[in-house]
Amino acid sequence: MDRSFVIVQITDLHLDGSGRLLATIETLNAAIRERMADFADVPDRILLITGDLVDDPTPRALDEALAVIASFRQTGLFTDIQAIAGNHDVKRPSQRAGRHDVYDYLHLPRTSKSVYYRQAGLDLVLLDSNHASLTTIANGNVDQTAYHAMVADSARLSVELAGSLGSAGRADYAEPVENLVRVLALHHHPLPQATGEGKRFLGVPDEPLMYLAAPATFLEAATSLNVDLVLHGHRHVEGLTRYSMPDPRATSSESDQAFWRTIYVLPCPSSTGQAGDDAGFNVIHFGPMSHAGRTEYRFAIARYSRPRNDGVFGPLDSNLPHGVIRLPAGRDFSRDPAVESAIEIDACTTLKRDQVAVFARRLLLRRAFYADGEVDWANVFHVYLVTSHAWADLEGKLLRSARKHDIEAAAVVTSLLRRLIEQSADVLGIDDFQLDELRARRLVNRDDLRRELPGGTLPGIDVEAEARQRLQLLRDLNEQAKALGLDLGLGGEVPPQTPR
Repeated sequence: MDRSFVIVQITDLHLDGSGRLLATIETLNAAIRERMADFADVPDRILLITGDLVDDPTPRALDEALAVIASFRQTGLFTDIQAIAGNHDVKRPSQRAGRHDVYDYLHLPRTSKSVYYRQAGLDLVLLDSNHASLTTIANGNVDQTAYHAMVADSARLSVELAGSLGSAGRADYAEPVENLVRVLALHHHPLPQATGEGKRFLGVPDEPLMYLAAPATFLEAATSLNVDLVLHGHRHVEGLTRYSMPDPRATSSESDQAFWRTIYVLPCPSSTGQAGDDAGFNVIHFGPMSHAGRTEYRFAIARYSRPRNDGVFGPLDSNLPHGVIRLPAGRDFSRDPAVESAIEIDACTTLKRDQVAVFARRLLLRRAFYADGEVDWANVFHVYLVTSHAWADLEGKLLRSARKHDIEAAAVVTSLLRRLIEQSADVLGIDDFQLDELRARRLVNRDDLRRELPGGTLPGIDVEAEARQRLQLLRDLNEQAKALGLDLGLGGEVPPQTPR
């Protein structure tokens, strides 16, 4: 399954409860329906509202915001709707403490919240930026508490969650952090923008006043969390900015994208065209795209504008093919088949025999299980390691529903995978302590693993003899696959189009 998602970003609706903007909302809704027609098959389709849902949090305005959200939900276009609060959505100091605002009314996060979409491997982090000092003009001073909450929540998600939660409330599956696509959303713009300098506040240019206090701290926090894209509203302007910093994990500077850790910052105009500004919305699609003869995961961003809030929405970047900005993601987000299988196995309560065959085929029909020229021992070690984790999940589900014959065959496969792991570890010079540590990890990332392994094979190892032994283990593995109804020819020639 291709991991992909779509985020439609709208912002700064400034609903006031009078109904005057409902026709504008319907125009916006119709434009989004038209643009979403191409993404009906994408499993995760998210509507994201980045603040200022209302102009003032009166009961009438909040009720109108609820009705507008319901109208988007009723279209069936989206699998989820998320929102964060803007400065217009919160109670002012002069208002009574008991008055509602969007935090209470719509249950929006007061500090930060992480939402994980396991099919896409998307971690959407929602950050509340409404912590301005009352003594300053600048709104959106994200204080240290909010920074700490953002870092702590996302770090916890990366280590403990990053997948589905079991009935006991703990993570049954954890995906390597490098596999996550992390998108951060907040209302205020966190860093200086390349657009909007002409806007004024109290007669002076407002740009120096309006972005987050301590933007360098924000950039450091976002970088430490491996954030790929930041989405925000507030300024009612369009724009797109790229920030790049050297990646401390990079082992080479020859590849531009591999050496740089890149964050894209994408604002969105008021989607109802308030304050006389152009209306707009963004569609962000992440998925596999063909580039230079190979498939890479990229962001495809389409920005739509409605000048002076009149007429229809059209592509803002009409000079580009299809009005789409295509951006490299900066690292390889392709999932190992074992990672994808583990996600799907985790979602099944029990497994039927035909489902077991599908998962077994996906896990074992890979080049590491065949005679594929000279053995790349580091690669096969990783494949056997992650496959053993996914196979353990499969075996656990089999114990609940399968026949005794299938359970016994699956147990032998487990034993053979363990022997393949131990053999590869011996060839690479991995000691028992390190091997136990690697086995304890949940689906270790391939690049991380390669950085930890000793360079090359252990001196004095008879590599040819080890390669022959490996093929015999793979042929034994094929016999057990036959017992599960599969003859994959393991240990023989590589079938065409077999994944690495």
